[in-house]
Parts: sequence; structure tokens; C-alpha cells
Amino acid sequence: MSDAFGKAGVAAAARAAGTDQARVVSSQVDVVPPGSRTVLDLATLIGLVGGFALIGTAMSIGGAAASFIDIPAVLIVLGGTLAVTLVCYSLQEVLQTRDVLYRTLFRVARDPQGAATWMLHLSETARAQGVLALERYLEQMRRESYLHCAVQMVVDGSPAEEVERILRQEMASTVARQTKTAGVLRKAAEIAPAMGLIGTLVGLVQMLGNLNDPSSIGPAMAVALLTTFYGAVLAYMVFAPLASKLERNLGEEQMVGQIYLLGALSIARQEHPRRLEMQLNTILPPAKRVNFFD
Repeated sequence: MSDAFGKAGVAAAARAAGTDQARVVSSQVDVVPPGSRTVLDLATLIGLVGGFALIGTAMSIGGAAASFIDIPAVLIVLGGTLAVTLVCYSLQEVLQTRDVLYRTLFRVARDPQGAATWMLHLSETARAQGVLALERYLEQMRRESYLHCAVQMVVDGSPAEEVERILRQEMASTVARQTKTAGVLRKAAEIAPAMGLIGTLVGLVQMLGNLNDPSSIGPAMAVALLTTFYGAVLAYMVFAPLASKLERNLGEEQMVGQIYLLGALSIARQEHPRRLEMQLNTILPPAKRVNFFD
């Protein structure tokens, strides 16, 4: 009878191991590596195009859309805003804004819930097959450098304290860079209306200085009014909204980075994946919490 119980115990253990292995294999099939998709930010595109389309339509309805185009006004506002922004920041910092804006429109899909599921999948794989089993996933993580660095250090056997220190330093550097870029746009949003006001004053001076020449009053008044218009459009339809979108994306990236950090530390400390699930759910919004083991 003891032999029968022993065989039953071995069979149950085998079934449990098979269940764990099946869960890992199933997870491997269903879970998509983070950072593998670049998506078009439709909200940003629709907002920018739609806003300018509405203004253009309003100008066209009046039948004088060409009167809203004035080269001197454009030079004062655009050129002046760029010049003053360069005074406030270095040339490299201003040029970096172009690349960040492109990544704002075509950005890597960030899904905190998907990132949490992926880390739980890695944790369960490490528990069932050993930490070295995670090495086969490194190539899939190439586009997500922060996650790749975290898992690489864990596979290499780095202490959890060192993993945490390096990952926090990298996240702090990323936050500093993107905050500075958002700051460049915020500063440009402050400068553009001021340059519009300067253009208005220039136009008024030109107009008042040539009151004896009626033909010069119209162009001077156009510069006076259009510079204010251009400054307001650039500040409140371009620079400020893009700065807000950068800050919003940065907040999402920080949350995903925190998920990667918690997951890497949990794997390095050989903690149970269920404990990691509870930790991750404390930082995820209620609607996006994961139930990996249900």
C-alpha cells in the first residue's frame, strides 16, 4: 500500500510539474514581447490636423484666406521664437526636440498591463526552468533597451542591489532627457506670444510713422495683427500641446519602467511569481490589474 501511495505521489508531482510547464509554454505562445510594435499616435495627429483644418476652414469661409499669409509676420514669430529658444538652451538640446517629436507621433506601444504580464511570464519561466532559461528571450527584447538591460543583468547573476541601482540610474537619465525636451517646448510656448506682441508693436510703429501714406497703413496693420495670431497659434496649438503629450508619455514610460524594475528584482531574489503579481497590481490602475495565475 505504501508503494501505491508513493506512486500516486510521484504521479501527482509529475502532473503538477507538467501543469507548470504547460503554463510556461502557453504563456510563451500568448505573450507578446514589450516594445515590439511602433504605433501611430492618432490622437496627436487628429488633434494637430483637425485644429489647423478648422482654422483654415474659418479663414476660407470669409473668402480672404490669402490675407492671413504675411512673410514679415512669419519671420518675426518663427525666427524670433527659434532665436530666443537658442539663447535659453544649447543647439544640441533644441535639435534633439525634432527626434523626440517624431517619436511622439510614431511611438513604441506602451502597455503597462502587457508589461506586467510579460514580467510574470519571465518570472514563472525562471522558477520552472532556471534563470538561464531567460537568455533565449533576450533577442526579442532588443527594441526595449531598459528591459533588455534588466534581464541581461539577472541572467548574468548580478546581485539584486546592483540591478536596482543601475536600472534606477538609467530611468533617471531617461526622465531627465525627456523632461528637458518638454521644457524646450514649454519655453517656446512662452516665447511665441511674446514675439507676436513684438511684431504687433513693430507693425503699429510702421503704421503710425507712415500715416501720410495711406497705401502703407494696410501692410503695417497686417503685420501688427498677424504676428499676434501666429504667436497664439504656435504656442497654444503646437508647442504647449506637444509638451503636454511628451509629459504624458513620460509618465506612462515611468510606470512601465517601474514594472520592469520590480520584475527584475523579484527574479533576481528568486521570489514567488504570485508575490510579484501582488506587487505589480499595487501600481497598476484597477482596470488594468493582472490575474496571471487565475
